[in-house]
Amino acid sequence: MTKPMASDGTVGKALEVLDAVAAFERPVRFTELLEAVPFPKATLYRFLQTLTNQKMLSYDAKDGTYSMGVRLLRLAHASWRTASLAPIARPFLRQLSDTVGEAVHLAQIDNGQVIFVDKLIATDRFDTLAQIGQVAPAYCTGVGKAMLAFMAPRRLELALRQQAYLPYTPTTHRSPDSLLRELETVRRDGLAFDREEHEQGIVSIAAPVLSTNGRVIGAISIATTTARHDLNGLQAFRSVLQTTAEQIGAEATSWQFPA
Repeated sequence: MTKPMASDGTVGKALEVLDAVAAFERPVRFTELLEAVPFPKATLYRFLQTLTNQKMLSYDAKDGTYSMGVRLLRLAHASWRTASLAPIARPFLRQLSDTVGEAVHLAQIDNGQVIFVDKLIATDRFDTLAQIGQVAPAYCTGVGKAMLAFMAPRRLELALRQQAYLPYTPTTHRSPDSLLRELETVRRDGLAFDREEHEQGIVSIAAPVLSTNGRVIGAISIATTTARHDLNGLQAFRSVLQTTAEQIGAEATSWQFPA
């Protein structure tokens, strides 16, 4: 399920084990983890014991399974409050969601990948794949393209090399060349669209969140289904979306996201 990664000593290896447990998205048995990580049985057992003792993992003796621990939840909550744009943006996102009646996403980017840091759902008639804490590709998401378009040249070059260009749907970009052509349009219009590129039947309109000096610090999107809106219909949201992005950017100007 996971592939071996370069480890930074013992800490790096322990983090690989945490990543492996998280990747299952369910309680996982020792034998399953043994197949997922590049460690001998004794080494894996030692890491699991340590992580459990430190409450980074939780062990269910009855089922013999490991899951993410309560300490990670506390750390995640602290990160959300101090290293995420979400707390600053939440009041603006709530107002936007109430206004448009659709799903609203807030994302940031790290190592070329989109991280969804907040989400508000105004209707229970549909949902999107994006969930808080989930990582998604930048090249085939509205928020991802909105952020890529406003990156500094060197940062953009690196981010483009980190894209996989897997064809999730028939409309997904399959090369950096076609993506770059679209990014020029996004930069000119200040808006990006997801044309069912990551998830069939889901479209979105997205805008970058920029600091007052023009640095991209995130992006917001309004996502919906093709049964509710087509791409032309999403244009009706452009003004309120861009206004919300500008409000968040202004509020966050003094706040610095780790580079």
